[in-house]
Amino acid sequence: MRGVWTAQQVRDAEAVLLDRTPDGALMRRAAFGLAVHARRMLEADGQVAGRRVVLLVGAGNNGGDALWAGVELRRRGVGVTAVLLDAARAHPAGLAALGRAGGRSVDADAGLVAALGADLVIDGIVGISGHGALREPAARLVAAVDHAGVPVLAVDLPSGVDPDTGAVDGPAVTAAATVTFGALKPVHVLAAHRCGEVHLVDIGLGPLLPEPHAVVLEVADVGGRWPVPGPGDDKYTQGVVGIAAGSATYPGAAVLAAGAATLATSGMVRFAGSAAAGVRDHWPEVVASESIMDADRTQAWSVGPGIGVDDAGRAVLAEAIAREVPLCVDADGISLLAKHSDLRAALRGRPVVVTPHDREFARVAGEVGDDRIAAARRAAAELGVTVLLKGNATVVADPDGRVLVHPATSSWAATAGSGDVLTGIIGSLLAAGFEPWWAAGCAAHVHALASELAARGAPAPASRLQAAIPAAIRSVRGV
Repeated sequence: MRGVWTAQQVRDAEAVLLDRTPDGALMRRAAFGLAVHARRMLEADGQVAGRRVVLLVGAGNNGGDALWAGVELRRRGVGVTAVLLDAARAHPAGLAALGRAGGRSVDADAGLVAALGADLVIDGIVGISGHGALREPAARLVAAVDHAGVPVLAVDLPSGVDPDTGAVDGPAVTAAATVTFGALKPVHVLAAHRCGEVHLVDIGLGPLLPEPHAVVLEVADVGGRWPVPGPGDDKYTQGVVGIAAGSATYPGAAVLAAGAATLATSGMVRFAGSAAAGVRDHWPEVVASESIMDADRTQAWSVGPGIGVDDAGRAVLAEAIAREVPLCVDADGISLLAKHSDLRAALRGRPVVVTPHDREFARVAGEVGDDRIAAARRAAAELGVTVLLKGNATVVADPDGRVLVHPATSSWAATAGSGDVLTGIIGSLLAAGFEPWWAAGCAAHVHALASELAARGAPAPASRLQAAIPAAIRSVRGV
């Protein structure tokens, strides 16, 4: 499990560390790590000498990191040009050192020509204290570099992207890779598509950091917890999950949710709903009935996809709640919660996961806004349940304040029916005994991995994603 800290948390820890280290030592340590990763991006046939790097240098320490990294690159025979976006405020020691090492510095107009001919551009425009979109001339330079296809290595974060929310409200850098120092920040998980591959350089900050703002589950966290039957298990001891989904209008929701639950664990799935015949046809191992009243002996329920928001749908959700077992509520179930305060109240304090996308979230908990972590945390506290806020970066918040973020490395899961598959996986893990926060986090991890395995670089429907669940589980378990 990796921690994620806000910009202010990191600045506070850095202030303590700076007081304990010689002047300039911390920057040199960070710059060396930056140069190491820059060299790896530059290597051609094992050589970096003769390659060309352009530094986009803003004011303050972020620009200083880039300048000192340029010094390290010059020592390896790399041609280095620093484009000074604010010459009067460029880091003086780093600028002088680059000059002594044989690097050159130019203004933005001359820098445009240099950047377009570079093998790599290092973005040292703004750091974690920066907010808002890029201003001129940085915006013009970044746009030209992006259009020319020159790879960008970001220093700490892509400039123009908010460090704490990952929000972008104008011109901003899209990096091929990012080197960050001391700790991951929210931008690295909320805007992973802007950061590229993120490399964390240890500068000694770890012991000084407080409790993280959020965490990211690693493969070992998920694989080590995934339920695996033992010699004494049977279909009941592994957990029986009930699925209430689909209708005559949306029979696919039933097939996707029930099938995902079947593939996610080795226990038993009971289905309840008007799409029972279709579920039986696709999944003969599922015990399917027309009514939730006929489905008993369940340890958890997943309810909502395609059940409708009329009185019949409300009755299904109310009955699932009345079973007093862990629940996953999705889709129409969330819309029903938004309409009926008594149903919301009945869930408070219960082991429940609700899984809204942004529009569903707005109905039940207000607009998401730019800060997805804060929104999910607020909703979890107000509703008294675990909230999984869907998106390219999935955010899971527990009423106790814990937050995890799963940054997807692709968007292949953004397809109709994908959420139904996620609902089935979460329900199966709840039935296996997972607490809601872990069920949601582990399910989101495997769901995203299954979408990548199913797609393999081309669009894949939710049924293919569903079919890739076993491969995703094998992958996280390392088997």
